[in-house]
Amino acid sequence: MTVTLKDIAKQVGLSVTTVSRALAGYDDVAEGTRQRVRAAAKEMGYYPNITARHLQKQRTDTLAFVIPTHGPRFSDPFFSELLAGIGNEAGRHHFDLLVSTQPPDSEDERETYRRIVHGRRADGVLVVRTRQNDERIRFLSEQGFPFVAFGRSDLGSSFPYVDEDSYTGTRLITQHMADLGHRRIGFVSAPAGLMFCQLRLAGYRDTLQANGLEPDRALIIGGDLTQRGGFEAAQTLLALDPRPTAIIACNDLMALGAMSAAQNLGLIIGQDLSVGGFDDIPLAEHAHPPLTTVRQPIYEIGQRITRMLVQLIQGQPAPETRQDTRRSRKAGEVAAETQVILTPQLIIRGSSGPPPDSG
Repeated sequence: MTVTLKDIAKQVGLSVTTVSRALAGYDDVAEGTRQRVRAAAKEMGYYPNITARHLQKQRTDTLAFVIPTHGPRFSDPFFSELLAGIGNEAGRHHFDLLVSTQPPDSEDERETYRRIVHGRRADGVLVVRTRQNDERIRFLSEQGFPFVAFGRSDLGSSFPYVDEDSYTGTRLITQHMADLGHRRIGFVSAPAGLMFCQLRLAGYRDTLQANGLEPDRALIIGGDLTQRGGFEAAQTLLALDPRPTAIIACNDLMALGAMSAAQNLGLIIGQDLSVGGFDDIPLAEHAHPPLTTVRQPIYEIGQRITRMLVQLIQGQPAPETRQDTRRSRKAGEVAAETQVILTPQLIIRGSSGPPPDSG
């Protein structure tokens, strides 16, 4: 038998209106009353009519997350950590999560965003791995559709985001290698269209120059953010004469691939070749040897962008954040407190050490 609001109202001795507002979380219902109504609803096995509630609120109580990856499956632990943070935070706010995977910069990806927005399949979207001239961000902004991004773009428009300071993070790990005595430091880059690629590459180059080392184009190899991509890039770098004594990769998966390539050549990581990454995914700490990397709190970032999006949808004030710019606000701009740049942390582990000829 289906339990109705009328049944709950009879059980707790309140009006149907009060019961409805208590279950919906309205502030004009006392906290004690809300708890009593919710306890009774749970005990009686009441489930709200979601369709009717959505029609009443004109919301879906759903967030959309389109993972930009090739193929129907993804094995990148970065996305696994991020998705866990997003899903748990969405659930905490009683939002469902609509997840799909689409190849980046593809017509399928564009069509997915159009379906979400024009079909009102979700109340807001989470955008990740932001790009230069990001058409997803442009589209969502033009449509006035709520979204929060993990990362920045160069569109010249203002939008809410959380980002790790990729430039500073790469400077930290490049300086670490220079301080150890490395002078030939290879770099495995990310796809050029990604914003963080440009920032991390700039951090690498600027740090080399600050240490009197001229960047060598032969030491910079493009990668695709996969372990295989890091393996192949490292093979190219290690075939150079002279080869680099250290390799920094734009993410941990490529760094782990670079370690495998070096080990296949009989090199000892941390002695014959130092390797560094970026992200500090769970695999990094348990690699052999453990990977030196730049930590960004991926799970917590997933929680944070989700919390920001929920508050944006509900018209609540932005959560406490750090301001990332000192520019004045102009009409039509997103408030600076909705734009957050996090400070990275260098994690030194066994994969980095002095170059083999330093003794």
